[in-house]
Amino acid sequence: MPTFTYDGKTIPFEPGETIIKAAYRQGIEIPHYCWHPGLSSPANCRMCLVEIAPPPGQRGMMLDVLEWDAAIGDYKPRQKPKLQPSCQIPAAEGMQVKGDTSDNVKEARKGVQEFLLLNHPVDCPICDQSGECKLQDYWVEHGQYQKRMRDEPIHKPKAVRFGPSIVYDAERCVMCTRCIRFMDEVAKDPVLDMRERGNLNEIFVAPGKELTGHYTFMTEHVCPVGALTTVDFRFKARVWFLRTAKSVCQGCATGCNSHLDYDPRYNKVYRYRPRDNEQVNAYWMCDEGMVSYKRAHEGRLIEPRVKGSVVAVKKALAEAKSYFEAVPGETVAVVLSAQHSLEDNWALRELAGAYLGTRAIYATGLAEGYHDAILIHEDKNPNTRGVLELASGVRPFSSLLDDIEAGRVTHVIALGGETPADASAELGERAKHALERLQALVVIAAHEGLLAHAAHVLLPAASWAEASGTYVNAKGIHQVTEKAIEPQGASEPAWKLVADVGQALGYDTSWTKLKQVRARWTSAPTVPDATAVSPSPQASQTP
Repeated sequence: MPTFTYDGKTIPFEPGETIIKAAYRQGIEIPHYCWHPGLSSPANCRMCLVEIAPPPGQRGMMLDVLEWDAAIGDYKPRQKPKLQPSCQIPAAEGMQVKGDTSDNVKEARKGVQEFLLLNHPVDCPICDQSGECKLQDYWVEHGQYQKRMRDEPIHKPKAVRFGPSIVYDAERCVMCTRCIRFMDEVAKDPVLDMRERGNLNEIFVAPGKELTGHYTFMTEHVCPVGALTTVDFRFKARVWFLRTAKSVCQGCATGCNSHLDYDPRYNKVYRYRPRDNEQVNAYWMCDEGMVSYKRAHEGRLIEPRVKGSVVAVKKALAEAKSYFEAVPGETVAVVLSAQHSLEDNWALRELAGAYLGTRAIYATGLAEGYHDAILIHEDKNPNTRGVLELASGVRPFSSLLDDIEAGRVTHVIALGGETPADASAELGERAKHALERLQALVVIAAHEGLLAHAAHVLLPAASWAEASGTYVNAKGIHQVTEKAIEPQGASEPAWKLVADVGQALGYDTSWTKLKQVRARWTSAPTVPDATAVSPSPQASQTP
C-alpha cells in the first residue's frame, strides 16, 4: 500500500483517497468543519489546510502577503507557502504533509477560528452542543486569541423550526453545508439550501416545504456546532453528565451500530447516536431508529405477575411449576423472540430441547413495516436471522395459533411479549381467543404486548439497554451490544429467568453467567429442525 507522511508519521492510503480521509482511517484528526467521511467535500471551511512540500526538483507554490511588522509600525511584504485543503487533495506516494508542525498552518487555523467566531453568539451555557462542539474544541487547540472585533455582531434568526423534529439557530451556523449535502446526497431529499452571502448567509428550507421524512435527525448529527438541534434532545441533558455504551439499534433488521447515551445518576437513557460501521450503516441512522431508545423505558414490564396481579419472583416461579407438573411433553411448545438476543433465545431453546423434550418451537416478533433502499428494513425485529440460526425450521406465530386452536398445543413458555398480531386488529382478535384456550402460558418479556397480556405467569426481562447481548442483522452479521443502564424494577436478563424457570420445573439449567451461556451456545449453535406437534403444511421459515 502506498504511503505518505503527515507530521512525520507514515500514513498508508488507498489510491484516490484524500489526505484527510487517509489520516482519519488511521485515527489522526486533521481539524475540519465541512468535511465528513460520508459526504462530498466542498472545502469551504478552510480549517483542514495543510502545507505540502513540493515534489523533488520542483518549486513550491508561494503567496505574496503583507504582514504587520510591529518593529517598523507598518506592513511588510513577504512570501508564504500556499496552503491546500487536505479534504480535496489526493494523497500521493512519498508526499510530505505538515499540519501541527507547520507555523503557517497553525496561523491559518487560528485565523479561521477567529473568522468563524466573529459573529457567533458564544452561548455555550445554553447550547445543547456544548461539550461536543467543534468550535469549542478547536478554539482550545488552535485559537486562544484575544478577540479584536469591537463592533456589534451580526444577528440572525434564532430557534427557527425547520420541521417537526429540527430547530435551527442561524447565529451558531458556520455554513459548513453538511446538512444540505446530507439531505441531497444521502436522504435524496434536497429540501435544504443556503441563501445570502458573506456574514448574512444562512441555511433555509425550500419555500413551501418542511424538513420532514425518515432522516431529519441526521442533519443535527452531522452539524458540528449546534446550529441544528432536535426537538427530542433539546434542553434535556448536558452531555458531560452522560455516559455511552456501544449498542445496536433495535428498530429493524438492519442493526445500525449506535452509541446509546445514558445518565447513570438517574439510570435513564437519553438518545441514540450513529456509530460508524461501513459494512452495516456507514455513518447514519434513520429517525425511527434514533428515537427507538425510548423503548428502554416505555412499554416496559418490570414486575412479575400471576394472572395480572403483581407478585414476588418466587411466587411467580412456583406458579409456573404448578402449571407444568404432570403435563405430557408433546403438548408443550416454546416461542422464541426475534426481539430478544441470541443469548436469551439460546436459553429457551436449550430448555425446550434438552430438558422439556419438545421440538415444537415457534418464533414471534413485531410485524413488518415501512422500508426503503437506504437503511430501513421491512423486518422490524433486530434478531430474526439469529433466531433462525439457533433453531432451523422454527415456525411462525400464525402456526402456533393453528396448533393451539387444534388442541395440539396446550402449554407454552414464550420469550417476548410482542407478536405480529399487535399491529393487526383481525389477527389480534384471533390470537387473543387462541391464547385464552391455553392451559398455561408463561411469558418472559421486556415489553408489553399480546403475549404479555395473555400470560398466566409473567416474568420481567431486562431490555437490550440493560444487558449485553448478541444480535444477527439481516446480512448475517453478528453484533454485540454493551450494557448501559441497570435493570429496572425486578427485571433480569431473560436467559437467567429461563434458567430459573427450568430449575423451578426440576431441571439442571445451571447457567448463571453470560459467558457460560455464550460458551455453551458456541459449542452447540443449532439444533435439528424444530417441528410442531403436528406441523401444518402452510408453515414458513420466518417468524
